Amino acid sequence: MKLLFIGATHEVTGSCTYLEACGKRILIDYGMEQGRDVYENIRVPCAPSEIDYVFLTHAHIDHSGLLPLLYAGGFRGEIHATQATVSLCQIMLRDSAHIQEFEAEWRNRKAKRSGGDIYTPLYTMQEALGSLEHFVPHPYGEKISIADGITIRFLDAGHLLGSSSIEIWLEENGISKKLLFSGDIGNFHQPLIRDPQYADTADYVIMESTYGNRLHEKPKNYIQDFVQILLETFQRGGSVIIPSFAVGRTQELLYFLKQIKDQNLLGKYQDVPIYVDSPLAIEATEIFQRNKESCFDEEALAYVQRGENPIGVSGLRTAVTSEASMAINADTRSKIVISASGMCEAGRIKHHLKHNLWKPENTILFVGYQAVGTLGRRLLEGANYVTLFGESVKVAAQIRQLQGMSGHADQKGLELWIQHVQQVKKVFVIHGETTAADTFTALLNEQGISAYAPYSGTEFDVASGQFLHEAEPVYLEKPKSVKASATYDRLQIALDRVTAYIQNARGYSNKELAKMADQL
Repeated sequence: MKLLFIGATHEVTGSCTYLEACGKRILIDYGMEQGRDVYENIRVPCAPSEIDYVFLTHAHIDHSGLLPLLYAGGFRGEIHATQATVSLCQIMLRDSAHIQEFEAEWRNRKAKRSGGDIYTPLYTMQEALGSLEHFVPHPYGEKISIADGITIRFLDAGHLLGSSSIEIWLEENGISKKLLFSGDIGNFHQPLIRDPQYADTADYVIMESTYGNRLHEKPKNYIQDFVQILLETFQRGGSVIIPSFAVGRTQELLYFLKQIKDQNLLGKYQDVPIYVDSPLAIEATEIFQRNKESCFDEEALAYVQRGENPIGVSGLRTAVTSEASMAINADTRSKIVISASGMCEAGRIKHHLKHNLWKPENTILFVGYQAVGTLGRRLLEGANYVTLFGESVKVAAQIRQLQGMSGHADQKGLELWIQHVQQVKKVFVIHGETTAADTFTALLNEQGISAYAPYSGTEFDVASGQFLHEAEPVYLEKPKSVKASATYDRLQIALDRVTAYIQNARGYSNKELAKMADQL
């Protein structure tokens, strides 16, 4: 029984942990890194074709985004997740592949004009679709026998529709251990979805720490603060542009806006149009509706029982086509525009920023976490100019953040979650920037809970409870872009496939081997 920590160690994105037990090789999440890449992550210690299972905590791309790349490398095992997570991945991984291919096409048009290198997408739509065939859906709360000696159960993590903490029971050579992967632990009293569920016991806990060093500034009333920002902007004759995660945060905003409009809180601006400019968000909203019985909280279900759609706000307009998206910026009226991506790194939000950042009457309203190195983080930190599509754009709009709107538990929420878990021998603190992970680790140790924040490459023997290797941080000499890191990962996976191809040819005739050599 061995744990190997690979991604999201002293960083927030790129979640990936390797588990070897009962003769099986397992990944818990395989996510894409977003923002600046500070530390060098080790590679998965075997070829993708040798991975037996993936246990997926939820659909966000920093947890699921490299699954098509795993498939491209030869993975043909099972990906176990909740039913809602499987539904969301059906759209999110296709959307991610579309972005990869679209960006490659755009870059290659530029490369042809300039004589530059050809850009290869991280993965293709075909590979994304191939990975989706390997998903196995499960309900919350049911124990599932995966293989001899391996049983899992999904608990609601309250972070996103379908998000989960994963309990893993292992039994090998007469030794029994229980692992608990927290996934991303949700904030309490969020709109729409339920609060996090607690596990009762675990030997070892692998736990996120996104907000491990801070408390959320909770406004007395989300709606009141939201309304104030909207009214101040409309009174200036401006529009409110909201970079929003297409899955989760967009639906929460629609829930708030329904309440705002139902209570006539915008006064003379009651009829202001609301645009959702994200095909992914539109599809995700339909999935929220389909999973309401298993995932919605009591307040949201009360709407459903009255025959109302809790995210069916009046004045809502959706933009699916690129033509409809472009038409939004031709609308000179005050308006609300909700568009992805939430960290402003890709998608249609970048076009809306290009058209609206330089206008002082407008407001850019952030409603979610902004990772280090992202465009959203730079705007929040006071950038005066940003580059969009090769053009420098002045930041004259008001930059605001709706405090407390977070899908992650804060430090107190994390403490409350881990305090409910009994018989814990050690907590491994991951999925947090260095200051957050180290602060939360120190806090747990002060409270008598043994905690450790591993760096990528740390190995731990679950059976004996001993470290096999305590890795030191490996800093990148120059922080590289996530795209460059991921492209290198694709090259490594191609090497794995070639290596496996050659190894499988052992025992072939000389003629067959010569033919293979020519093909390679």
